[in-house]
Amino acid sequence: MKRKQAGVSLSGLLVAAFILAVVALLGMKVVPEVIEYFQIVKAVKSITSDPGPKNSVADVRKAFDRHATIDNISSIGAQDLDITKEGGEVVVSFAYEKRVPLFGNVSLLLYFEGSSKE
Repeated sequence: MKRKQAGVSLSGLLVAAFILAVVALLGMKVVPEVIEYFQIVKAVKSITSDPGPKNSVADVRKAFDRHATIDNISSIGAQDLDITKEGGEVVVSFAYEKRVPLFGNVSLLLYFEGSSKE
């Protein structure tokens, strides 16, 4: 009696390796941008929850510049923040796009937005 062989064929292995390579490429390119987004959200929430003086728009922008320097935030600057007051409370919001080149002339466009109110 012949036994049927079990295992992965060469073509199956190549397809799986290709899919794994594409996922790894996307992960290596996208994960740093997502991490930077969460750093921006953390900085914005830290600025609005800090009991220090933040009466003016200039104070909030200076505080964000300090956070951006420490956390190495380069996607947005203090001038890109929308600063408003709602019910006597300072609300800082932002939105930006990030284009991530993948290979050749193919790139991925990521849109990020956040607020201290969330």
